[in-house]
Amino acid sequence: MSKKLNASFETTLHVYDHCLCFAAQRAARALARRFDEALSPLGLTSGQFSLLTSLNQPEPPSMGSIAALLVMDRTTLTANLKPLEQRGLVEIAVDEADRRVRRLILTPAGRTVLQSALPVWVNVHGEIDRLLPAADGRTLRRGLRALA
Repeated sequence: MSKKLNASFETTLHVYDHCLCFAAQRAARALARRFDEALSPLGLTSGQFSLLTSLNQPEPPSMGSIAALLVMDRTTLTANLKPLEQRGLVEIAVDEADRRVRRLILTPAGRTVLQSALPVWVNVHGEIDRLLPAADGRTLRRGLRALA
């Protein structure tokens, strides 16, 4: 049996120093804030940019496939699609072969916004990459992809 930890300040410091989830949450919020600020002139959040990027496929993907790709439940995905749909950047269509399936279509306006957002993403991503040693950045991305 492992040693029982108490909720002391020392335990808090131990969690702070060792918890991958805590570190990942902090890093994710800091990264999202940085991208949100950069993308705000385009009226996008970092999450919306990720969503638009995930829809940029040769054929309109299904809602289920995008939810799986983004590790997001369908209810959250639907809520995140609403503002993009209201802006005319995304359309949701019934699949002709299977009426239970919803296809997510990146509209021409959505492609234009995505095209405008890409240089912003490249710039911010470059700033972040310069903060990490190259090998560390590659290792971090590989590890994060494996966890997702």
